[in-house]
Amino acid sequence: MRTSFILPLETERLIIRNWRTEDSDLFFEINSDEEVMEWFALRRNRAESDAFLARLIAAIEANGFGFFAIERKADRACLGFCGISEINIPGQFAPGTVEIGWRFARPYWGHGYVTEAARLLTKMAFTRLHLREIVAIAVPSNKRSTSVMSRLGMLRDYSADFKHPMVTELHPHLQLHGTWRLTKQRWQLLNAD
Repeated sequence: MRTSFILPLETERLIIRNWRTEDSDLFFEINSDEEVMEWFALRRNRAESDAFLARLIAAIEANGFGFFAIERKADRACLGFCGISEINIPGQFAPGTVEIGWRFARPYWGHGYVTEAARLLTKMAFTRLHLREIVAIAVPSNKRSTSVMSRLGMLRDYSADFKHPMVTELHPHLQLHGTWRLTKQRWQLLNAD
């Protein structure tokens, strides 16, 4: 039986926490930035970004987990988001499949923050939520994200590559998505003391 995360969670440099009203500006910046959104087919205007953030908050409230705000301890800056959530791509993943994902503002790339947050959230997925597996999806040429997946110990499941149903023919280079998986058993082996 699943339970929920108790926030805030902390790593050496980060705080994983619920969203605050003042985070909406950064959230909009992330979701409208051409470079951040390079591997996504859409950019959100302010109203769409605010509605998306409201959906993330509602999912956290309903499930006890989701995509959380990530704050840097040193200066309390909100960097972006990272978390786990049930993935909803009918016909591709079984109901209840949980994915890990992230999106950070450009100034915070290249410092290891995503990997640091994702490692703790992966641990929580297996030890607190008692999941047997988590997945991640990405356009295979998105090397920044796929590198994080590798650092987490995730393995690409080539048999689960798929054409994303929400990406239209207008963006053919974004249609193919790869699937990476991490089982609890593999995570335990990789993290054995």
